[in-house]
Amino acid sequence: MIAMSYFNVSIGIAFLFTVYNGVTLMEKIILTAAICGAEVTKEQNPNVPYTVMEIAHEARRAFEAGAAIIHLHVRYDDGTPTQDIERFSQCIDAIKSLCPGVIVQPSTGGAAGMKNDERLQPLGLDPEMATLDCGTLNFGEDDIFVNSIATIKYFAEKMRERNIMPELEVFDRSMINTALYLYKKDFLGTPLHFNLVMGVKGGIGASLGEFSFLKDSLPPEASFTATGIGRNQFNIAAMAAVTGGHIRVGFEDNIYISPGELAVSNGQLVEKAIRIAGELGRIPATPDEARNILKIRRGAK
Repeated sequence: MIAMSYFNVSIGIAFLFTVYNGVTLMEKIILTAAICGAEVTKEQNPNVPYTVMEIAHEARRAFEAGAAIIHLHVRYDDGTPTQDIERFSQCIDAIKSLCPGVIVQPSTGGAAGMKNDERLQPLGLDPEMATLDCGTLNFGEDDIFVNSIATIKYFAEKMRERNIMPELEVFDRSMINTALYLYKKDFLGTPLHFNLVMGVKGGIGASLGEFSFLKDSLPPEASFTATGIGRNQFNIAAMAAVTGGHIRVGFEDNIYISPGELAVSNGQLVEKAIRIAGELGRIPATPDEARNILKIRRGAK
C-alpha cells in the first residue's frame, strides 16, 4: 500500500494534470452521502442514524453541506438493517421533505445474507437511481456478499423495467469486466455510471496505483464515483476529484473526520470532501446539475 495524505495525492497529481481525458478540473463534481449503511453501529459512532427522523436529519446535514445524492440504506429503530419497502417509503418521504430536489439512491445491496427479492423491494418506489452490485466478494472477516451473474441480470432487468438508472458498484477489476459483459449482452444500457469501492477487506485496495488501474479500466465515455473505505476515504476523494470523477463519503464507509476523531455528522464528511475538491478546482453540483451530468431520465414513471 502507498501511505499518503490527500494533500500529497492532490499536489502530486495536480502537478501532472490540469485536464484528464478531456475533463477540465473546473467541471462540477457530484457528492454522494452514504449516510448510514447496513453494518456500522451507534456503538462505533453514536451519530450513526437509525430512526426515520435521524436518517432524515442526517440526509439534511449532508444535503446542506453540498451532497446532491443521498445513498440510502434503512434501519429499524434498534439499528437492524432492512429492505422493507414501507420503511424505505417512510425514510424517503422524510428526506425529501427536508431536502428539496435531492436525488435519493436506494441500495439494493441490503445486508449480507438477504435474498434477491428482499433486496429489490425499494425499486417498488420508482427511485431515479439505485445501486447494482456487479460481483461476489468476501466482505470483511466473516461475510460473503453474493451476486451471481444471474442475480445481476435479474436486478438489471428489474431496473430497466422501471427506467431506474443503475449505479454499477465494483469492488475489483473483475466486476468491471462483468458489467461490460452485461452491457454487450444488452442487460445494461447507456450511460454507464460506476462506483469504484476501494479498501474493503476482500476487494481491491486503495493505493494510487490500484485507483489508476480501476479508473483506466472503465470505458472512456462512462462516468464514475469513487468510494474509499475507512482511512482511505479522503485519499480516494482527492484521486477522484483530480481525475474527473465524483466522490462518495459518509458513515456507511467511514466514521472518522480525521485519525482518531469521530465525525459528528455526514455533513462534516461532505464538507471536508468539498474542501478537497475545491483545492483541485472542482465545484459541487446541485441535484439538478447531477441529473444532467449523469443523464438521469427523471419522471419516467
